[in-house]
Amino acid sequence: MAEICCGVMNESETKSAGCETSSRAARRRRMEIRRVKFISGGAGQSSDSENGAKRPKLESISGEYVNALENCVEDDQSLRGKRKIYELPTVINSSQFFIAPILNPLTYELLFESDDFPKYGMSSVCGRRRDMEDAVAIQPSFYRREDDEISPGLHYFAVYDGHGCSHVATKCRDRLHELVKEEVEKEEEGSVEWKNAMERSFIRMDNEVTAFNDGVIRAKCRCNLQTPECDAVGSTAVVAVLTPEKIIVANCGDSRAVLCRNGRPVPLSIDHKPDRPDELNRIQAAGGRVIYWDGPRVLGVLAMSRAIGDNYLKPFVICEPEVTITDRSSEDDFLILASDGLWDVVSNETACRVVRMCLNVRGPAGASSSEVGEGEKRSWYADASMLLSKLALARRSTDNVSVVVIDLKKDA
Repeated sequence: MAEICCGVMNESETKSAGCETSSRAARRRRMEIRRVKFISGGAGQSSDSENGAKRPKLESISGEYVNALENCVEDDQSLRGKRKIYELPTVINSSQFFIAPILNPLTYELLFESDDFPKYGMSSVCGRRRDMEDAVAIQPSFYRREDDEISPGLHYFAVYDGHGCSHVATKCRDRLHELVKEEVEKEEEGSVEWKNAMERSFIRMDNEVTAFNDGVIRAKCRCNLQTPECDAVGSTAVVAVLTPEKIIVANCGDSRAVLCRNGRPVPLSIDHKPDRPDELNRIQAAGGRVIYWDGPRVLGVLAMSRAIGDNYLKPFVICEPEVTITDRSSEDDFLILASDGLWDVVSNETACRVVRMCLNVRGPAGASSSEVGEGEKRSWYADASMLLSKLALARRSTDNVSVVVIDLKKDA
């Protein structure tokens, strides 16, 4: 597996590298850097110098934004050997990276080495928040029957939107797919009860988060116990499991999954907002209240009615997911998973239209999808996810924005 460290040269390095601009090594290095882009200021500026113009120099980058950047690119050792990972250098400072301290956008692309896996792209952006609290989990072929050596198995994609701190979202990223796998293994072959399996997985995850908040483990949290109640931390979770025949989506919170079928958006989840009639009735039946404080909030605190964690708001806020099972069709185009940082400012229709536009016009001289190679097609999905993130920032989204775009075409 090839690992590429991507960075941006400082001014002195740029001058010293001038003599190599025509060399093969210099050309190769420039092509590698293009895979990861750091956008400064507006969405249209690139970290690479263009037309010989020098980049403006950053004076400093505060530690809080460095922490947010590091949280975006934490390496998952379980992914090694399965895909190519574009990594960032261990040491992060203002001379190596060109980052706007307000927007602090970051995207990175993971490309599968096997054609059996679906093509996808992922973008995760800190945005105008001080800290990055989103997390994304992508586990291709995370489950396959031991006696099945032909099928690529089941694929797992998830977006977690943390609140209060990032540690619950991070814990979900590292563990929830393993719990889902364990629950699927308990089922008989060909007869998986996905609704029950997903519900049990989310409940187990919620119990693990409760234990995670206690004792010595708690002291390692990124929030450094700045608040005396670490129980006031939680995360949404929107999980999609792809099988050859079905799309299983489990949602808990206000992140969202949207399927684009024959060019039209098909919501596969419904946001769990406190003012949703059935959620409002459930909260009131449990003895809770929904108070309008900058929008509807459970007890005037939490702007969602379901989440993993948030022990201090139980039983009003529950971790039980809503599960939808959708048969795959030849008309399926792609699936979008994203946190509410996107959906707060971009509609389902607009998101699907933007991705379709990106996928349809990419390629040399506007070449169609059938006229380009598989390798280039894979990069289109990363471009589409980044374009959605840029659109959310351009529309003044104030939250972290995490987007995953997954190819669903059966003939791909």
